[in-house]
Amino acid sequence: MTTFGQRLHAALAERGPLCVGIDPHPELLAAWGLTVDVAGLERFAGTCVDAFAGHVALVKPQVAFFEVFGAAGIVVLERTVTALRSAGTLVLADAKRGDIGSTMDAYARTWLTDASPLGSDAVTVSPYLGFGALEPALRLAVDGRGVFVLAATSNPEGAQVQQARTADGRSVAQVMVDEAAARNAGADTLGSVGVVVGATLTRAPDLSALHGPILMPGVGAQGGTAEDVRRLAGERLDAVVPNVSREVLRAGPTAAALRDAVSRTVDSFAFLRA
Repeated sequence: MTTFGQRLHAALAERGPLCVGIDPHPELLAAWGLTVDVAGLERFAGTCVDAFAGHVALVKPQVAFFEVFGAAGIVVLERTVTALRSAGTLVLADAKRGDIGSTMDAYARTWLTDASPLGSDAVTVSPYLGFGALEPALRLAVDGRGVFVLAATSNPEGAQVQQARTADGRSVAQVMVDEAAARNAGADTLGSVGVVVGATLTRAPDLSALHGPILMPGVGAQGGTAEDVRRLAGERLDAVVPNVSREVLRAGPTAAALRDAVSRTVDSFAFLRA
């Protein structure tokens, strides 16, 4: 079986080191001349699929901007995920799920199995009910799917929990990175348990032993730069996947303009492929 880490490694080599978000924020819908309703959502998502499928290594729909439209929005999300994956493009559902027991198991089956119409290649998860509570999703990562664990996020409030110190002196964020690293031990190329580290941080946890992908959101509109990515990644540049969303999406509303924006952004991260 080909693992998610192996598929991601191949996609990054072929299509460039970039994750592009599909964030149908109301301001972007309006900027594209679309109505802020399900019809506008569907046109926005469809244009993104046309632009990114087959051209971007990893595409990350932001689930919340679909959920806000209720059941009809979820249907659009289902179609978006299916269209991208059918085109051979890896999909990371940005759902940030995290719970315990049977509830976490249900979340894992929703986002990481083909039996679900929302089944994606990977999902973002929150470990702050304890890393072990993620076990249902981690088991599916062993079976060909991937997870990206929130480790050190760039929102100021995150530091209250993530930078707290444990009994052995490590930050909570570092514990999450170390737990992910343990899951990736022995993996070929990249492991399938990644972490999320914000590109606007002053410092990152030690990522040297992770042996898995490092998703870095916050590039572009949120202020993160290519140099920030280089600084935070240290020796693990080979595993970094910068995440750009609104910086690319503002180039719409045509698929061609979005692809041009992707191309320019990939060029700015050429050092990741050196």
